[in-house]
Amino acid sequence: MTFGQILAELRENQGIPQKELASQLNISISTVSNYENGVHCPDFEMLCRIADHFDVTTDYLLGRTRFPYAPSRLNQLLAKDYTISDLINTTLSLPSRDVNALLEYVELLKLRQHTDSPR
Repeated sequence: MTFGQILAELRENQGIPQKELASQLNISISTVSNYENGVHCPDFEMLCRIADHFDVTTDYLLGRTRFPYAPSRLNQLLAKDYTISDLINTTLSLPSRDVNALLEYVELLKLRQHTDSPR
């Protein structure tokens, strides 16, 4: 996906018309339209403002990753002194055999959660 497609999707998913987004970013409606249609690209400062506005990374906006999570989300605590980033880094440091075992355990937890939830 292109930057324009990603921006339009983020905006539409939040139910924000182009006019409202333009007002929130202090730019013209035509600028938002030009971004979404690939006519123009934002400068670095505006790219960062858009990322902050939607709480996503600039890499996500640029289509470099399919994960929209902003650094604030990655630094969220899962447990005392253990963040989402720590979990990712720990997982990446494991041998593939252990990663596969971890993924199997996650699937088991998801299954257990599904069967434990009230119907």
